[in-house]
Amino acid sequence: MSDERPGILDGAVHPAEQTKLFGHAEAEDFLARSYRSGKGHHAILMEGPEGIGKATLAFRFANHVLHHPDPSDAPESLAAPSLASPITRQLAAGSSHNLLHLTRPVDEKSGKVKSAITVDEVRKAGKFLAQTSGTGNWRIVIIDPADDLNRNAANAILKILEEPPKRALFLVLTHAPGKLLPTIRSRCMPLALAPLSDADLVSALDSLGVAPSGERAGALIEAAHGSVSEALKLVNYGGFDIVEAFRAIVDGPAEPPRRDVHKLADVLSAKDSDTVFSFFCQHAADFVTDSARAAALAGDIARADRLAQLSSQLGERIAIAQGYNLDRKQTIITVLDDIRAAL
Repeated sequence: MSDERPGILDGAVHPAEQTKLFGHAEAEDFLARSYRSGKGHHAILMEGPEGIGKATLAFRFANHVLHHPDPSDAPESLAAPSLASPITRQLAAGSSHNLLHLTRPVDEKSGKVKSAITVDEVRKAGKFLAQTSGTGNWRIVIIDPADDLNRNAANAILKILEEPPKRALFLVLTHAPGKLLPTIRSRCMPLALAPLSDADLVSALDSLGVAPSGERAGALIEAAHGSVSEALKLVNYGGFDIVEAFRAIVDGPAEPPRRDVHKLADVLSAKDSDTVFSFFCQHAADFVTDSARAAALAGDIARADRLAQLSSQLGERIAIAQGYNLDRKQTIITVLDDIRAAL
């Protein structure tokens, strides 16, 4: 199944429409019990790698809360959303008056998803929370993910979290909690979610109709690192070919053919290549981090330090390139050259 909403990968289902969740039963039970106790926190920070089901869990919990506005009457477990319910259908359609999904907006001129959640989007959250719910129900804001908040937006969210309205619930998602403002983290209750097990990942992919099979099944499970979105990028976006080309360049001869470097850069910087460009950037960053760790374990401190410094520099360079829409081809060539030099 494919969802045509902006920002949704080919083969994926929007979290608001997803009725299945794999691998997070313990977190589901915790949220249900915490809510039923009447002592649940007003802001929950769902931490974990991208693509493991954080947004799906957030929508499932929101569905639970809106179906059971009185915590004392709520069951002790989260049920799978039923599309027979008007509340569920409203959430799936994005038309609920009691939930705001705060994510990167679409640029009206280009039709593309913007690179950050801006302060204008956060102002929408302020207006949403200021409105009195006609049903006296909860008002829920899902920030997906908070990593995408720019500085002004992050400060604006912080002000709301510091003085939250009554019956307001914030579900704050993050792939990298260490990058968030410490003051935002301190206002939230952390809920760490682990990558999916191999069995849960296979089940999740099977539910999407992309269960791994054949020679690449084992390679897919290993390369996806428990992330459904990573697996989809490998299967539906040529991720395996990108990884293979990347490794051929960084592990190749001292002077790799420039045509190979430019060929990969051309593919990753082509029109409508946001997904593969981000995939490459993340893979390159992970490769450098893993290489630094391996060098440290092997006792090669100089190499480990060199790679660790590069890891920090790459993150900054990629963030600047994405934030200011710099020439992607040149960014890719520079990243490859820097990695080869550090190795």
